[in-house]
Amino acid sequence: MAKKVAFKQIEGSITAPKGFKASAVFCDIKRLGTGKGSNKGQKHDLALIVSDTRASLAGMFTTSQVCAAPVKVSAKRAEGGYARAVVVNSGNANACTGKQGLKDAEAMTSITAKALGLKAEEVLVCSTGRIGLPMPMPNVKSGILAAAPLLESTLDAGHSVAEAIMTSDTRSKEIAVELELGGVTVRIGGTCKGAGMIQPGMSRTGARPAAGLHATMLGFITTDAGIEPVLLKQTLERAVAQSFNRITIDGDMSTNDTVLVLANGLAENKAISSVRQDSFGKFQEALNFVTLELAKMIVRDGEGVTRFITLHIHGAQSAGDAEAAARSVANSALVKTSWFGGDPNWGRILGALGYSAARIEETSIDLGYSSPGSSRITYALRKGQPTNTSFDTLVKLVAAKEFDLHIFLNLGKHETVIYTSDLTEEYVEFNKGDVSDPKSLGG
Repeated sequence: MAKKVAFKQIEGSITAPKGFKASAVFCDIKRLGTGKGSNKGQKHDLALIVSDTRASLAGMFTTSQVCAAPVKVSAKRAEGGYARAVVVNSGNANACTGKQGLKDAEAMTSITAKALGLKAEEVLVCSTGRIGLPMPMPNVKSGILAAAPLLESTLDAGHSVAEAIMTSDTRSKEIAVELELGGVTVRIGGTCKGAGMIQPGMSRTGARPAAGLHATMLGFITTDAGIEPVLLKQTLERAVAQSFNRITIDGDMSTNDTVLVLANGLAENKAISSVRQDSFGKFQEALNFVTLELAKMIVRDGEGVTRFITLHIHGAQSAGDAEAAARSVANSALVKTSWFGGDPNWGRILGALGYSAARIEETSIDLGYSSPGSSRITYALRKGQPTNTSFDTLVKLVAAKEFDLHIFLNLGKHETVIYTSDLTEEYVEFNKGDVSDPKSLGG
């Protein structure tokens, strides 16, 4: 019997919860050239997300050793536990821009704060776009001043933010859910962007985890639930661990990856102040769903992607081995190109397992395919040797737009899952640049 969930999906995104407003404008931040990803005409390229009241804050940030100025500013402010607003732009990453980049990121928060009657430390900043170019601050300032009077709590306002943060994305990514906490209805809404340069590995501070790593992805989540900052940070860390940190399109971590959540408590539920409260578990379950659905949207909209693969590793000797095996297969160019062709090429998969850091015994490996979420697995290999399953049967499974790949190492009890994609000519065409067109090169 399927588990009964404690929430339901509703229409909307970041403006669905009470007390959140948003707006977006076009201010031509990409005027200095931002490559193909942001070259979409006069689309919105700057947005504001604002809570009516002080909100509990949690954030997760890229663990890249080269991180953008907005990440440095926002990660520092996230330590405080409260915020009121986020200013975000597309078209320029403000990464690898030195001291001036930091000044510009801080200026974005100051300009926003002044326009909204807030303190600068109550505002966070995010950017996405081309790396290495200075921010066109006159345009940014005019955009912020234009966006501030337009703040609304409508569905369209939420949609406008989803559009404003897009770069190489082909469609917006939004979700909202509703649940009851202690008899009170609360909502969680979210939006994100990402299509290339995708293999997030985020932590609370941006520092790399001791155990190693798990186009930029940005995620913004709002909720009118009341929850203490320390617990919000804990729930976000758990949610990101099973969602955004479990996806890869091309194996490239961005300089700007960020996920922020604001919880303003305006639903007036009894504030979540302990992990022992029933409300804590319900909130965590709903937040997990929101982040995972958004993360999957990113993979499905990946640059040139035609197939979505859920890769399961079973029976690894350690958690680290499960992770290493999964990443090795999910990021193998040979494996990913075979998926594009609909080729169940298990030889390439075994090759990727073999050179991974995981302990592998060839004669112990079982490998099979299934329809998404199905427990019925069709095996291509048993104990490292081909089964009698016909090649036509395997081709039919792998030719599907979405399928699950199950790899049983049979060396222990550890498991993991990763969501990945194929690799296509379109991805190469999109990212290669053109020496005859300097605007298409760099960043």
